[in-house]
Amino acid sequence: MSDELRHNLALLCSYHLSIAEVCRRLEINRQQFNKYLAGSSHPSRRNMRRICDFFGVSESELLLDPRQFEDVIALKRRPVQQEALSKPLRHLDKLYQHSQDLGKYLGYYFRYFYSFGNQGKVIRSLALVYSEDNKYYWKNIEILRDPKTGRSNGLNKYEGVLFYLADRLHILEYEAIEVNTITQATLYPSHRNRIGLLLGIQTGGPTRRGRKPGASKVALEYLGTDINVRQALKRTGLFDPNDGAIRSDILSLIENTIEPPSVVLDVEEP
Repeated sequence: MSDELRHNLALLCSYHLSIAEVCRRLEINRQQFNKYLAGSSHPSRRNMRRICDFFGVSESELLLDPRQFEDVIALKRRPVQQEALSKPLRHLDKLYQHSQDLGKYLGYYFRYFYSFGNQGKVIRSLALVYSEDNKYYWKNIEILRDPKTGRSNGLNKYEGVLFYLADRLHILEYEAIEVNTITQATLYPSHRNRIGLLLGIQTGGPTRRGRKPGASKVALEYLGTDINVRQALKRTGLFDPNDGAIRSDILSLIENTIEPPSVVLDVEEP
C-alpha cells in the first residue's frame, strides 16, 4: 500500500469524531480499516469505491502527494462549523485513536494528594471515570471542607478526558466552574482483576492563593461502580495528615519527598 494513500486516509479520518465512527458508517471492519491506516493492506476495489464515495473524493485524488491532497481537501466545500471544530479536535482524536480500552477503570474513586493551596493538608475528593461513544471521560469534585467543623471554604469541579497510552493512564482535566486551571496526571495502570490503588504524579496549581505551579504524588482509591454518592461526598474535604482520618499506607504513598540521587519527583510502580 502506498504511503500517499495511508497518509491521505488518516487526514480524512481526522475530520470525523473517531475511527470507530468512520468504520461504522463505511460498514468496514475496524481491524481491516486499521490495516489501511497502517499501510499493511490495500483496500479492495469495492472498499476503495466505498471509501471515496464516503469522503467525497476520487481515487486519483486519494493517491496524490499528501501536501497536494491537503490543498485539495482545503478547497472542497465543508460546513463552516465543521471546519472550525475539526482542526483543534484533531489532536484529541489522534490520542483517542491510540488509546487502549479503559473499561475496567469505570467507576468512582477517592483521590488523595497534598493540597497545592493549603500547605500541609491532604485533599480527599470524589472522582468518576465514565464512558460515552467509546471515549472515556473524567469528573472530579473537591469540597475544601474542614472535617472537624464541617465548614467549607471552597468548591472545585473538574471535568476532563482519560487516555491509556503506552501502559500509562493519562488524565487531562480543567476546573469547570471558573475555567481557570488545567491539571494533568499520569498514573500506573492496575494489572490485577480487582482495582485497588492507582498511583502517579500530577502537575497543576491552586485555583486560588497565588496560582503557583507545582507537582505532587497522587493516589486514586477505587470505590466501585455503584456507590452512595451523597455519603461518599460527606467523606471528602481537607484533612490534617496527623488526625488519623486518612489511612497511613495512603499517606506514605503520596508523601512528596525526593530521595538522593533523584532530582525530580517521581513514584515507583506499585
